[in-house]
Amino acid sequence: MLGQIKKIEEEEVNKESVSKEKRGRHRQKNYRADYVVNRSQTKFVVDLSGETSALELVFKLLSDANQKSYGREITFKELAIYAMERLSSKDVEKIQEGSLSEMEKVERALNEYNQKNGTTFSLGEFLVKKLNIN
Repeated sequence: MLGQIKKIEEEEVNKESVSKEKRGRHRQKNYRADYVVNRSQTKFVVDLSGETSALELVFKLLSDANQKSYGREITFKELAIYAMERLSSKDVEKIQEGSLSEMEKVERALNEYNQKNGTTFSLGEFLVKKLNIN
């Protein structure tokens, strides 16, 4: 009898702790998880179906690379690896800059301004100041 009462009390305590958990959205709105490289991945796919200019560039490079009298056929894989070996840190910075949306660029400018000037402007206040709107 006492064993059953203890089990019932434990179940009630467990129910109370479960009901106190936050429901709904568990992460912040602008939360961005750190990127983790999956080292077990061995295949990569490049989809160029919607990017005709990039697709034409790949075809042109492959055509130029294979205009030769001797040797085996050069593949996209070989071109990609050769190009990646020659990417510098400045190239990576340009790629990172290209990945930002317009709003992210504005938020970055706001954060830099606040750090530089020791202010805590909101986005609206920052835009009013930068655009000289009264």
